[in-house]
Amino acid sequence: MNDRENQKTYSIGELAELAGVSIRTLHHYDQIVLLNPGSRDPSNGYRRYDFDDLLRLQQILFFRELDFPLKQIKRILDNPTVDRLALLQQHHEHLGLRIASLRSLQATIEKTRYKLQAEDEMPLTDQELYAGFNQTTIDRYNREVRATYDPDTIAAVDRKVRSLSKAQWKAIQAEGQAIAQGLADLMDRQPNDPAVQVLITRQHDWIKNFYPAPASVFRGLGELYATHQEFRAYYDRFAAGLADFMKQAMDHFADTALQE
Repeated sequence: MNDRENQKTYSIGELAELAGVSIRTLHHYDQIVLLNPGSRDPSNGYRRYDFDDLLRLQQILFFRELDFPLKQIKRILDNPTVDRLALLQQHHEHLGLRIASLRSLQATIEKTRYKLQAEDEMPLTDQELYAGFNQTTIDRYNREVRATYDPDTIAAVDRKVRSLSKAQWKAIQAEGQAIAQGLADLMDRQPNDPAVQVLITRQHDWIKNFYPAPASVFRGLGELYATHQEFRAYYDRFAAGLADFMKQAMDHFADTALQE
């Protein structure tokens, strides 16, 4: 009895679990004569893999990690002049280079992530707050707001808005647009329709991102949507007459759902 026969052997299932490959893969390697089992169980003919087979499978998996095709791996491993120790040294060197490359890539990703995070945390600019408007219009808005509303309230709103990250601001913008589009799709219903009022409830919650909105404020905001030229143009672009529809729906919400 030779040394190979004295070695511990593994079934195909045991080897698959040990090496982290599928049984189907080992069957395929056997079929293409890349990894034949060292012996067969004499009682049932099942494959049995020994230590030499484990070493060959390790080599196969190393080469697969380096994206070598199976035919090329077979030619290399079947070459009787191949030095296993030299192969292991080559694998070690290749893996060292890959590790260095991955670490470099990881560092690049980390730097990019920090850069994007820093940009996201920068204060919002007027241009970002009033996307789509030119600077002249932005300046006019700011003058109108300061002349119409309590300066302390405006300052508090401005601080709250500018404390938002750019991602948070984009999410708030997206929610406002989704509400407007949803209401535009329901304009064939009455302003007091339950489905309409669900969206008006979302509109009220959306407003609270900026300032409290009791009944009088919410009702006044609806009036602003319908009468202010820019507000009306903004909402009517979703559907003609949406600004008026929102005013009616917001009035109903203020009368029935909000307490002064």
